[in-house]
Amino acid sequence: MSRVRRIVRSPITWVVTGILVVVLAVGTVYAAPWKLFTSKTVVEAVPTATAPATPGVSASAVSEPRTLYTGTLISHEHETSGTVSVLRLADGRRVLRLEDLDTSDGPDLRVYLSDAAVVEGRDGWFVFDDGQYADIGKLKGNKGSQNYEIPAEVDLAQLGSVSIWCVRFHVSFGAAELKAA
Repeated sequence: MSRVRRIVRSPITWVVTGILVVVLAVGTVYAAPWKLFTSKTVVEAVPTATAPATPGVSASAVSEPRTLYTGTLISHEHETSGTVSVLRLADGRRVLRLEDLDTSDGPDLRVYLSDAAVVEGRDGWFVFDDGQYADIGKLKGNKGSQNYEIPAEVDLAQLGSVSIWCVRFHVSFGAAELKAA
């Protein structure tokens, strides 16, 4: 019993305990493990835009978007499903639409357009920030349907895949190859 008391009273024991507590606290904040048990559903309508005014045509005419590319999400680090489409609106803007998305919540999830090939299994998990990519926004919710405006300077001929990307752990939760519609 005296050996246990000696260890408990030792300054080294208290220093090591303090370091472990700090490492555990920082690790918990960094990893955000509670995100495994949270969920956010976002339901946005398919975007529309008013067509530019032309002579003889009503300026208030709203045109349905044209689908340029489509894809189906596959799972990577986390079980992920849903579809992806790139839409061109009547005013010329392009929008990436995630429909029926279902994935895990996570820390710092982003939507990336990338030049990486979509590969099933573990080989596809880490590639979407290796080459060219465009971060088009923070994932609004891990479930539902949502829209992300694609900046005009993004060249979709060069970026043929979409990834739900976890910046904190440099891993894809799920990805889709974009195919011309």
